[in-house]
Amino acid sequence: MANPAAPTDPAQPDPDESPAAYRKGPVMLRGNQVPRETTDQRLLESRGDAGWVHQDQWRVLRIQAEFVEGFGALAELGPAISVFGSARTGRDHPDYARAVDIAHGLAGAGYAVITGGGPGIMEAANKGACEAGGVSVGLGIELPFEQGMNRWVELGVNFRYFFARKTMFVKYAQGFVVLPGGFGTLDELFEAVTLVQTRKVTQFPIVLVGSDYWTGLVDWLRSAAVAHGTISAADLDLLHVVDDPAEAVRLVTRAHDEPAATPESQSSAT
Repeated sequence: MANPAAPTDPAQPDPDESPAAYRKGPVMLRGNQVPRETTDQRLLESRGDAGWVHQDQWRVLRIQAEFVEGFGALAELGPAISVFGSARTGRDHPDYARAVDIAHGLAGAGYAVITGGGPGIMEAANKGACEAGGVSVGLGIELPFEQGMNRWVELGVNFRYFFARKTMFVKYAQGFVVLPGGFGTLDELFEAVTLVQTRKVTQFPIVLVGSDYWTGLVDWLRSAAVAHGTISAADLDLLHVVDDPAEAVRLVTRAHDEPAATPESQSSAT
């Protein structure tokens, strides 16, 4: 399936596409209908009057519904890998091509590919999975600047709450492939490391793609965090830094087929 011509900047929609849609759970909004605050923001707001006392009980039901929808949609997904990276990566960037190749390789190895469903690296991974005939999954989130699901998502679920969405990324994946990204990518990366390090999940390889981007972070963890005693040196063995897409695919699929012991760690989660 060929990718139609598209602008370099993923923040600019194609002229032949509909205006970017804002997703609020199952509801799609555009234009003046887009709200100025998110569901998560309202949930976590601690200022103002005490009206929340009478509302949060009902929010629990909405939260429960998100878990039910996610579990129902993904229960029969089969083996999958979550791929993370920046939404700002242009289609002509080398990282975009890497993500396409990685997802193509994962789909060829029989894995579904799970992303956040947005543009940039997420779009690239969904594209690679689709072109290889694999299962392309997008887990969207309600954000003021979110552009909706990219065109390559075949199975999409929209979430209001970050914590419900994060559960799906981990529950239905056998590993993470992390390409260069910003705060959201770093959040997912360190949450994954924490879950493996504390043995909340097992058999969960974490592959960082792009040594020029990730080596500085790993070096800092070694020279500062390990040296300061806040993490164990063995914790760094949980991270694999590679440049070759084929090597990234090999590492996550090998770990699933031949489970390796989780490195022993003396540090505690904070």
